[in-house]
Amino acid sequence: MLNQSRYGAPMDVATGSPDGGRPIGIFDSGLGGLTVLRAIRREMPDESLVFLGDTARVPYGTRSPSTVVRYALACSSQLLEYGVKLVVVACNTVSAVALPALRNVLPLPVLGVIEPGARSGVQASLTGRVGVIATKGTIASGAYERAIHAIDSTITVCGNAAPLLVPLVEEGWTEGDVPRMAVERYLAPLIEAEVDAIVLGCTHYPLLRPVVDEVLRTSCPQPVTVVDSAMATAADLKRLLTEQGLRCSGSSIPGSVRLLVTDMPAGFSALASRFLDRSVPNFDVEQIDITTPAAGLSLHA
Repeated sequence: MLNQSRYGAPMDVATGSPDGGRPIGIFDSGLGGLTVLRAIRREMPDESLVFLGDTARVPYGTRSPSTVVRYALACSSQLLEYGVKLVVVACNTVSAVALPALRNVLPLPVLGVIEPGARSGVQASLTGRVGVIATKGTIASGAYERAIHAIDSTITVCGNAAPLLVPLVEEGWTEGDVPRMAVERYLAPLIEAEVDAIVLGCTHYPLLRPVVDEVLRTSCPQPVTVVDSAMATAADLKRLLTEQGLRCSGSSIPGSVRLLVTDMPAGFSALASRFLDRSVPNFDVEQIDITTPAAGLSLHA
């Protein structure tokens, strides 16, 4: 039987669907989405994953919405060539700008990172005051505020851009005085607003989670729940796969992981080990070229 999902195309939900053995496709503009891959790997180690990092065109946050949609369609359609059963958009910019277009065009379900993070933020808050830290582009888009208010319009959302955190993570500065001072500065408005839940609205930020926890513990008078949008996305993905009859058969053998990039595979490989944190002990990075969407796919479809 078919089930029309809010995540996109209808899928066969019959128990034991052969589609369950196909890999999950994940893409990001760079490497931050590897934290989403890591969370999925921890939640469902038996699932096979194909990750695409569009390192030739990173960052997406400075691009126009039409360009982001075009790039996202090209990445997603490339993943179709690997026989994926579902696409996870592990990029906040694409999730904020291009998700409706992708769900309209792709012949399979599409899951972004903003909706799961927003839902977990609402569930975690007891006072109705939710904070979000993210990149400038994501905060300016208002995507988290819209997603949170779509769930509960009474929630007060306090967002703050944290532009220094991404370069700190990519430089490996995830502990010590420098990241702590940056996190203190970015969390200060949220602490002042008395939020009791904070969503990490960028896929790089989970690598700074220990620093965030320390700053909140020493600076915040009330308990604050920190929501990792990567972990929230993995939990939502597991539910979605189960609902659609697309879960892997539950083998005790770990699924395969394939990492693809559009540029600089050596540099990506060096940074990837930091993001994956032994969740994928041995991996190779392949460079591929993507220029146009797969045949038959168009934004006018």
